[in-house]
Amino acid sequence: MFAAEIRKRRFEGMRTSLWRWHLDEVFVKTTGETHYLWRTVDHEGEILESYVTKTRDKKAALKFLRKVMLKRGRSEVLVTDRLRSYGAALRVMGTGFQQKIGCFLDNRVENLLLPFRQRERAILRIRRMRS
Repeated sequence: MFAAEIRKRRFEGMRTSLWRWHLDEVFVKTTGETHYLWRTVDHEGEILESYVTKTRDKKAALKFLRKVMLKRGRSEVLVTDRLRSYGAALRVMGTGFQQKIGCFLDNRVENLLLPFRQRERAILRIRRMRS
């Protein structure tokens, strides 16, 4: 209960609209099927929310964004890649957001995926050695 109180106070202090969020999605294979892992990271590199879907469309992006907004409040600036689902979902949610799109703007999220990809490559090496 002590840790839960600290977390609650910390997130209450984080509910400010001045923070920048970085959104990204990545392909993940689980049990032989391709899924999409959606992630939100704040400007300090802390993972705010993760979500797994089977599709990568407007409906999935809208559900993910609503989930993040419900837990974390609203951010004025959202940094995304060029996936069109983000823009469509943000138009449905309203115009209170400023979406920044660029090649290297979402590197904060991409760099957090490096340990995950290293683990995948290690597993593939083990499978190749067995066969």
